[in-house]
Amino acid sequence: MKKICFCGISGSGVSPLAQIMALKGYEVRGSDRSFDNGKDQEQKQKLQELGIKIFPQDGSAITPDLDVLYASTAVEDTIPDVKAAKALNIPVKTRPELLAELFDEYEFNIAIGGTSGKTTTTAMVGYILDKLDKKPCVINGGLLLNYTKQKGIPNFIFNQGDICVIEADESNGTIEKYAPYIGLINNIGEDHKSLDELKILFQNFADRCKFGLVINDDCENSKNIINPKIQNLRFSLKNPQADFYAYDITPLPHGVSYMLDGKKFQLKLIGNFNVANALAVIAVCSLLGVDRFEAAKTLESFLGTKRRLEVIGVKNNITVIDDFAHNPDKVDASTKALRDYDGRLIIMFQPHGFAPMKQFGKQIMQAFAKNLNPDDILILPDIFFAGGTVNQSISSADLVHDAKNFDANAFYIPKRSDIQKFILQTAKKGDRIVIMGARDNSLSLFCHDLLEAL
Repeated sequence: MKKICFCGISGSGVSPLAQIMALKGYEVRGSDRSFDNGKDQEQKQKLQELGIKIFPQDGSAITPDLDVLYASTAVEDTIPDVKAAKALNIPVKTRPELLAELFDEYEFNIAIGGTSGKTTTTAMVGYILDKLDKKPCVINGGLLLNYTKQKGIPNFIFNQGDICVIEADESNGTIEKYAPYIGLINNIGEDHKSLDELKILFQNFADRCKFGLVINDDCENSKNIINPKIQNLRFSLKNPQADFYAYDITPLPHGVSYMLDGKKFQLKLIGNFNVANALAVIAVCSLLGVDRFEAAKTLESFLGTKRRLEVIGVKNNITVIDDFAHNPDKVDASTKALRDYDGRLIIMFQPHGFAPMKQFGKQIMQAFAKNLNPDDILILPDIFFAGGTVNQSISSADLVHDAKNFDANAFYIPKRSDIQKFILQTAKKGDRIVIMGARDNSLSLFCHDLLEAL
């Protein structure tokens, strides 16, 4: 049995790997500064349920008998665990290195790429293959709502089979580590890198696919990508000539219906973009020999992933919704989906990262303004800051100024406590309160606090 340690073990990218390694028989330990600060205690407990030992992030987890320390890419070299490992000459590797090593162990490995929708489509592929007894191993960033009763944090599916499904992240360039049996490019939009960089990155990814490639025919930035040496499949909501085409898309009270090759199917998720996600996933599964209708039927019981337009609850005819949208394409897709239903929107959007907001904050505000009605309300707190040294030359006040220039009914309210007061004073029957943003686990808690206070 190998002894391994994870620094930043509560992170969405690290925790599924730690849990899978524990289930593979490794002795796993870990630390996280959020635990030390009294946060994410439920996450801590769920990791311990799988026998993972949690230590303070003070170097005490690092002992001479440790084989390797895996560190989140968000962890600095000055962290005591990293310093202690280096002092003992224990190898320090990154999370993406371990993910690539695991991925390469499987004969039929599937990498889900794209600047938006990776989490949901990865979960969908894994759910279909698991329900159809294909025994996949699935490594995801989001929490899988169909698997909340399993031990541990539900951001993975573990089976002893020959299929592995992962999110292939382009934001830090680690997508370059994968040469998958099947690849999916869900879309390409501006997020973390320029479009020119992303197009090159994803074409190279396509070139490395060994058996099949699935492409979004409706995305102008991805539709021309091809790997002529393998099977290429395209999905579309616009082009009837695509290999997988959905039509007659109809909003339902708690989801959406669509037609595929003359048969009607439903999703428990709202929005046209989720129909596109479903097509992408059905195409991927078809490359493994799964019948398209069987895949579509299986998806009808898929509940989604946490924080993807997740309805937290309804009280006094006011709905509280939690959403992960944080870049222009995601904000556009979420607000478009919300617009398919009646009711005023009160949206709190928490921006994260000063550099990303400098790069495309104005486009995010434009996406909101394009889809919001005059009586809808957009609220921005201060930009979420996790620490470190960054150029803080942009603020939420600047973003609200941009939003107002695009004719959005926007407000800058720095503190969350004041936002809660404002929402509670403003919300009325029929409204939908939407909490949007990424990288901050407390946003979900804020949703529950709002629902309780209504």
